[in-house]
Amino acid sequence: MPDRRLDVLAIGNAIVDVIADADDPFLASEGMHKGAMRLIDEAEAARLYDAMGPAREASGGSAANTVAGLASLGLSAGFIGQIADDQLGTIFTHDIRSLGVAFETPAHSGIGATARCLILVTPDAQRTMNTFLGAAQMLEPDAVDPAIVAEAKILYLEGYLWDPEGPRAAMYKAMDAARNAGTKVAFTLSDSFVVDRHRDNLWELFRQSRIDILFANEAEIMSLAEHDSAEEAALTVAADVPTVVVTQGPKGAFALSGPERANVPAEPIDSLVDTTGAGDLFAAGFLAGEARSLGLERSLRLGAICAAEVIQHYGARPEADLKTLAGDLLD
Repeated sequence: MPDRRLDVLAIGNAIVDVIADADDPFLASEGMHKGAMRLIDEAEAARLYDAMGPAREASGGSAANTVAGLASLGLSAGFIGQIADDQLGTIFTHDIRSLGVAFETPAHSGIGATARCLILVTPDAQRTMNTFLGAAQMLEPDAVDPAIVAEAKILYLEGYLWDPEGPRAAMYKAMDAARNAGTKVAFTLSDSFVVDRHRDNLWELFRQSRIDILFANEAEIMSLAEHDSAEEAALTVAADVPTVVVTQGPKGAFALSGPERANVPAEPIDSLVDTTGAGDLFAAGFLAGEARSLGLERSLRLGAICAAEVIQHYGARPEADLKTLAGDLLD
């Protein structure tokens, strides 16, 4: 067996988040749907950036946020994602490495600018995302080293990156390497629009036994199974995926694994500030539990603790020490 020096290796979009406050009239004037994510081109990214108010910048991306959470929990994590040879690429690299995450994907020139997500947060803490994917969607299979995949207990794949052909081929390569090495594969659906575009392909992955752990929220799991009940949808998917994890916002989360089922409530919070990254950090907590073989309920509790921390401040990265918040749950 290979030496599992990494608890989790993630593949996802390498994005720099730009976060600013906004009100509902501003969203309406821009034709945005509150709480949704839309893809934009580089010109629109530049225009919208100029129209936004004062902003905070930090490296982001869904799977990158998850490995940041894992690092805060004291686990070893790595990340594969494409950046450009530009200022934002330098910011992303510095930020993720400063957290202790292994990141060795070389920056490239001639592939567009480093991706950025312009996030507008309204007073009700909803976040509306405008994403320019840029260099992130230029990830190629050569960026995946099967030997590195073999060193991880879990390979975590970001659904947002499933659209472009190159990154999708890179993830297939990683899944093949994981299967050969006995590495578990986790996949997050990311958004209902991913499910809507790739439903048949996703079911093919499940039925080929390529996915061991699936993360979804209620809307995503219902869209995937084309069912109006999250519970029934999860049961349908669980027939082909060993572990299915469904987040339900303030209602908590549940997971199915064979005959086993576990539910946890959402953790209490002092104030809801920004829901950006809630699902990403929930995945971090659950994967930490899975990597430590802690069982469904403890893994779900870790997920709830991590999600609660990140929604009480701006941004999708933890600010408190998650390992301290987890207490003896990680023992």
